[in-house]
Amino acid sequence: QVQLVESGGGLVQPGGSLRLSCVASGFNFDYYAIGWFLQAPGKEREGVSCINGNTYYADSVKGRFTISRDNAKNTVYLQMNSLKPEDTAVYSCAAGLPYSDLIQALKRMDYWGKGTLVTVSS
Repeated sequence: QVQLVESGGGLVQPGGSLRLSCVASGFNFDYYAIGWFLQAPGKEREGVSCINGNTYYADSVKGRFTISRDNAKNTVYLQMNSLKPEDTAVYSCAAGLPYSDLIQALKRMDYWGKGTLVTVSS
């Protein structure tokens, strides 16, 4: 059974940091690209980062977020620094085929986690 389970969300003050984790099981983790998505209240879901052998970041998070993976632990991390109130959202991870174009990979994810809530507020 394929599973992706996110953790690490919570309440943080503006300028603070959080590290999200996505633990995967039930598929060949090493082979797949893993993406992070956010869905803010009242808005559509958007892909913010993806990792294959390379990495991709949306302009909104570039320089503040860092994605990494530990294949031995079937885990992908999203280190989020300098958080802003507009980063408030449910963050989900997803797995898909390892397209070399990671923007296309984000549009073609096959497996999804349920998400973890990140709230940035003072």
